[in-house]
Formats: sequence, structure tokens, C-alpha cells
Amino acid sequence: MASKIAFLVGGTHSGCGKTTVTLALMAAFQARGLQVQPFKIGPDFIDPGFHTRLTGRTSRNLDGWMLSRDYNVDRFLRSFQESQVAIVEGVMGLFDGYDGASEAGSSAEMAKWLGLPVILVVDAGSMARSAAALVYGYCHFDQDLRVTGVIFNRVGSPGHFQYLQSAMAASLPSVPVLGGIPRDQEVSLPERHLGLVMADELALDKPWAERLGELAERHIDLAELSALAGWDGDYLSRKTNAAAPVHPRRFDPDSPGSGVSVVEPSSLYQAAENPEASLELAISSPKQGAFPVTWDSNADRIVLAVPRDAAFCFYYEDNLDAVRDAGADLRFFSPLAGESLPQGTVGIYLGGGYPELHAERLARQLRFLDDLRRAAREGMPIYAECGGMMVLSRFIVTRDSEQFPMAGVLPFGTRMLKRRKALGYTEVLIRKPCLLGEVGVRMRGHEFHYSEIVEQEDQETLIRSYELQARHGTASVLEGFQIGAVLASYVHIHFGSNLDAASHLVEACRRFREKMGPHGGNRGTEG
Repeated sequence: MASKIAFLVGGTHSGCGKTTVTLALMAAFQARGLQVQPFKIGPDFIDPGFHTRLTGRTSRNLDGWMLSRDYNVDRFLRSFQESQVAIVEGVMGLFDGYDGASEAGSSAEMAKWLGLPVILVVDAGSMARSAAALVYGYCHFDQDLRVTGVIFNRVGSPGHFQYLQSAMAASLPSVPVLGGIPRDQEVSLPERHLGLVMADELALDKPWAERLGELAERHIDLAELSALAGWDGDYLSRKTNAAAPVHPRRFDPDSPGSGVSVVEPSSLYQAAENPEASLELAISSPKQGAFPVTWDSNADRIVLAVPRDAAFCFYYEDNLDAVRDAGADLRFFSPLAGESLPQGTVGIYLGGGYPELHAERLARQLRFLDDLRRAAREGMPIYAECGGMMVLSRFIVTRDSEQFPMAGVLPFGTRMLKRRKALGYTEVLIRKPCLLGEVGVRMRGHEFHYSEIVEQEDQETLIRSYELQARHGTASVLEGFQIGAVLASYVHIHFGSNLDAASHLVEACRRFREKMGPHGGNRGTEG
């Protein structure tokens, strides 16, 4: 008999109730005294926050396009070791992924990689017998996929649920109906332009979690689900030699030129006759044997400042682990709470989030903004993604057309739009040496934003280090804005797609510390 339980919660489409059902199941198993390890498929930052708050364990992103099969399997196994239940929340519809011609990046692909049964969530709010036809299609679309149970969501009444059960029994008796969840506005999750509201912004208190758990206890057959989802790991042990998809190269420490070095700091906007020369503000082209990018465990760890609050809340946990493994001591702080760079900071990782919703408060954090400017002038490595890039810009214009000044490190402003500007996976090719790697290195990531760059100035000093290669038929875009030791982009790169990136970033910080001397780095502005 299997000692663990593991399954994937898939859906017929986005908005069918996957997240609510997933959270209800997590709460129910937790209430039964079982430790739940949560996972989320896809590049989402928001759902994992709910998982983490509810279970007390860090939810991990799995992704079949950004990350190799081996990486996903390893992440799953390592994270699942100390728990009794693994619940993987899918992304979009069960078969939706990178493109329409393959399963790449889909929940179905991940279920097969991990050998997990799929529990299909169906929005039955406006259906009766047709729901059985829909389920039939999902069960037969891919014969290698195991759809082992169905949960109907937004069921209108007990009579409606009985109708759905009889339809399934008549047309698809081999797939059990595990439950029917009624409409319940009290556990519905509010949304905003980038998806669900962040977990930290809602009162995810004990009564709310208990209500979710009770919802699953009353309306889902947890005993049958557990029996269908017994897991012993044998499938993965038999598949360890399966071919992995082609992904960006991993770091080879024996290859020539595998390093970055930081030169003397200079003025942030120093003019250069040769545009590429502005790299010399902070980063020089590597030479063979410069130094390894792998971390020496005997060396001191560097202090990497990471803002983390309602304005800066989009970080892949694997990215944070990667820079830790490369030798970084992460120091979290909250700009919205009036905190600034921790003492000893020699590098900054500005993640994304919702700076536009907190632009007025951020504009009042003068010490934080001044510290960003000073760090940039001194040549301290600063890596910023999406919202972090917006804070490094000159200003943010909100949806209400209010303009708030930001750090002004980057020579442009950003403006929020009413319609989405970009959404989707992207492959990053490094075309100019930068904090994350050398020319020719490839990484993978994701874009999702409603803002655009405006009033760009000082073209001569701003280098575009990235070539963004999106879907087939989409023109490449030059991006990855670099000035001095600052690298900023709309792309959220997953360091698991190329672990060199984390090592390069940490080494740049270490070199900066060496050049600044024994007392280099930020010297005590935290408060």
C-alpha cells in the first residue's frame, strides 16, 4: 500500500475553480494531520503564495517549457521528501501550454513526467449532461494521461449534482465523480490585473482555512481520492533515463571565458563615444581563467538585499535558492515599511510585484530611493525584473494618470495601461556581457505586464543586453537594459533554466565587495 498521496489538479479552462478546489483540498488534508507539499505548474507567482500561506510549506513552481524534465522531477522529489501529500495545481486548461501543436508547458505534460493522476475540475455552473461529454473528451484526448477522477465546481443544487452524476455513470462509468462543490462566494478569491490578489493582502486566517477545509470534507470524497492517488515513487525511478527536452546550456567550469569581472565604479550616466564602452562602468569582458563562477564554500558569503513586501512580491523561490547556493546571504527588507538596504549589502535583487499600486508610498521612501541611486553610482550590481525595473525608472504613471517619482537610475519612465502589454514565455539570448552571463548564453522566462516604457533618454549610455526570442512568427526584441552594473528587464527569468545566471550574479557582487575594500558595500542605512 502506498504511504504517500500525490496528484495533479487540472482544469478544463482558466477560471474553472482550480485554485479554490486546490486550496480546499490542501486545507482538508492539513486538517487531517497530514503535511501537504504544494506545487504550481507554470510561471505564476500568485497561486504559490496562497499555497504557502495555507500549508506553511513553500510552494514550488514546476514548468515544462522553462525547465527541463530532469529539473522538474528533481524539484518535485526533493520538495516532497518530508511531506505525506503532494498537491500540484495545474495551469490554464489541462492541455494548454506553450503552443497549440504540442504539450510543452502543459499540465498534462507535467502529470506524465511525474507519473501523477489527474483530478479534473469542471465548471458545471451552466451545464448538465453536456458536462459528461466534456469530461469524455478530456479523458480520451491523450491516452497516456491518467484522468482518475472529476470534481464538479459551482454546482447549483443537490438535484443538479445528481444529474451530473447520472450523466457520468451512463457515459463514463470508469471515471469516478469525487465531488460537487456548490457556489460559495465566501471562499472565492478576488482578482486584479495580474491575476488573483496576493495572499499577503487577504485575511487568510484560520477561520478562512477551516471553511475551505470543511468545503472539501463535505463535498469531496477524500477517502476515494486518497485511494486513487496513492504514490510510491516507483514510476519516477523507472523513468530516470528518459530523454529530457533541449534546454539552455548548463555551466561548464572548464570552458574558457566563464566569468564576469567588475571594474572601477564610475558615474552612472558617464558618456561614452563607443556605446559598448559603457559596460566598463561595471562589467568587463571575461578572459580565460579570470575566476570560476562556481561558489567556493570556504569564501565569505555576500550580502544580497532583496525587498519583499506588497510592492515586491514576485520571486521564484528556486531563484532565491539558486543565489543562496551560489554564495549569497539573502537579507529581506520592506521598502513600504520604511526600511532600506541592509548593512553590508553588496548587491540588490529587485523582484517584480505591484509597485504601481503602491507608487505614492514608494515615492515617499526617500532613503530607499536615494540608496538605490547611490548603489548604482558606486557600481553595485543591481538586478531588477519587471516591477523592480519600474522602481529603478524615473517615474511611474498609474492607471489614474498620476505620476510619482522613482529612483531615476534608468533613463526612462513607465506608464500603466488599461490593456495588457505583454504575456507569454520568452527565451533570452545574451548579446552583450551582463550580470547574468556572457554572450551566447540562453535562459528562459516569462513576461506578464500592463506597463510600458515612456520618455526614454540617454540612448548612448543604455545597453540592450538581451535578445528576446518569443513564439514562432514573433519578431525578436532587444531588451535587458543595462547601465553600469544595473541590469533590468520585463522578463522574469527562471534561474533553473540556466544555473550560471545565479552564479554570475553572486560573483559580480563578490568582485564589487573586493573592489570596495573590507568596509565596502552599504554601511548601515537599515532602520
